[in-house]
Amino acid sequence: MADAYILGIESSCDETAAAVVRSGEQIVSNVVFSQIAMHQPYGGVVPELASREHLKAIIPVVREALADAGKDYQSIDALAVTQGPGLAGALLVGISYAKALAFALDKPLIAVNHLEGHIHAVLLEERQKGSFSSSEHKLNFPVLALVVSGGHTHLYLAQQQGESWSYENIGHTRDDAAGEAFDKVAKLLALGYPGGPIIDKLSTHGDPTAVKFPPSQIKHPDRRHQGGGVESGDRPRMDFSYSGIKTAVLRYIEMHGLQGAIDDRRRALSDIAQPKLEDYIANCDRQSLDLVASFQRAMVDDLVGKTLAAARAYDAATLFVTGGVAANNELRQGFERESAMEGLPVYFPSRPLSTDNAAMIAAAAYPKFLSGDFAPLDFSAEAGLALK
Repeated sequence: MADAYILGIESSCDETAAAVVRSGEQIVSNVVFSQIAMHQPYGGVVPELASREHLKAIIPVVREALADAGKDYQSIDALAVTQGPGLAGALLVGISYAKALAFALDKPLIAVNHLEGHIHAVLLEERQKGSFSSSEHKLNFPVLALVVSGGHTHLYLAQQQGESWSYENIGHTRDDAAGEAFDKVAKLLALGYPGGPIIDKLSTHGDPTAVKFPPSQIKHPDRRHQGGGVESGDRPRMDFSYSGIKTAVLRYIEMHGLQGAIDDRRRALSDIAQPKLEDYIANCDRQSLDLVASFQRAMVDDLVGKTLAAARAYDAATLFVTGGVAANNELRQGFERESAMEGLPVYFPSRPLSTDNAAMIAAAAYPKFLSGDFAPLDFSAEAGLALK
């Protein structure tokens, strides 16, 4: 069939994004407006402020994406927008704008699950590179996808039937998401926001074996699946928990008298407008650097270990690791090393497509475009939307 150009819109949290993607496999444009600088003083995303910034940014971001693609509104074949999960107010900005465009242009509108978008970020880039295009390099199923970010830690078993994809959630966090744990620990240690990238960089300067964090122990009263989505049969859930390690870091700080050094670091860094890595290193003592490195090692070991255990339990043929935390260097290295030992191919999106973007939303919309799975104009945002 002829190429289809889909305009994707993403506003689920603190990035306002728009992109044009051709037939689910070529990024024609990809524009992201980040609100990080605005939320940094608060140590996290403030939902009301995020919604207001989306309102300011949505029109210029979409216009820029179209201009970069060399397209106008009429030359777009369909619009795609994130329906959820995410912040309700933030989602509504993108959805309202997409509905108005679809109505005015008489174009089909496609509602996309944000988590499915992260999975399709991997597919988009691999197809753009020519992967999965021949019998020798085809995508083998089932795919086990770890979606790991500031708001999500999920394991999905994915299958494709024709143009349609189906998903079964075989594991999720019981409390904090992995990225949330990174941010909270960074806040405890006065390392700024967002914490994940800072901890990733600082970890190379500490000893990851200095502090021992016990792995989380989760009881599964409902360990066995009973159908639904991708057939999993009588196999176990693989859940995560990260509130415990955050508490363990706090206890370590208290027991080893680190609070004074942390307060000094907070004051010193507050005098620097945009702290660089060397500023953080200069204001971190050896014990803090070792604590950071040990925390990251424990997080990586848990994510890699549980994901590969799930891959064995569910006979996964391919592994995807995606979401904002997938940009973490040690996490990528851990998955590459351990997956190679298992003989399991593993794929990551590039770092720009690991974090929230609209190219992944447009890519995830393409199978729905082919099957005619369009959204009515009265659909609404779903902050807790599940992926099935």
